[in-house]
Amino acid sequence: MSLKYAVLAALLEGEASGYDLAKVFDVSVADFWSSTPQQLYRELERLAESGLIEARVVEQRRRPNKRVFTLTEAGRASLGAFTAEPPRPTAIRDELLVMTQAVDAGDQEAVRASVEERMEWARAKLARYERLRERMLDGRDEETFVAEAGRIGPYLTLMRGRSFEQENLRWGEKALEILERRAASGARTPADPGPAGRHADAAAPGRPRG
Repeated sequence: MSLKYAVLAALLEGEASGYDLAKVFDVSVADFWSSTPQQLYRELERLAESGLIEARVVEQRRRPNKRVFTLTEAGRASLGAFTAEPPRPTAIRDELLVMTQAVDAGDQEAVRASVEERMEWARAKLARYERLRERMLDGRDEETFVAEAGRIGPYLTLMRGRSFEQENLRWGEKALEILERRAASGARTPADPGPAGRHADAAAPGRPRG
């Protein structure tokens, strides 16, 4: 998926400037699609040129004029067609998981510190998501909000962001617990190739089997 549809979806909230959209991305879209302000502004220009959004200039006193953007009918149609397409499978590329995979041959203390740092990030994101959820609910319980809200999509993506960070915390707690137990037992065998390696050695022709 390109940034195009994330921008179009954000404009479902109504007219917004590039600065407004950058704030929206930082607060409520970053949990599922990241973008720098520069990428966002370039995409807005492309969408305006293609007729999927419309730009107008708002004059401001004592401040530079600003451009604000709205969805066009063509933009809504394009976004609607996109929702009917099958999504691509999610691909995970996470350096921390590669480090964790290699922890038996690496610096266990450093890996543990990285896991703890990831957990701190998760806690900070959860606190931010909780504030956003409270603003969305505006004193209502979830059942009332779901029945009354004009749009439910932002709430569903917020739920996904919260559950993702909650899972990060659960995994981090379990990973630290296991590393603690391993450290306490003195278990550290970086020279051991593991079951796959031992099976490969046993199957190799011409090698003594001990």
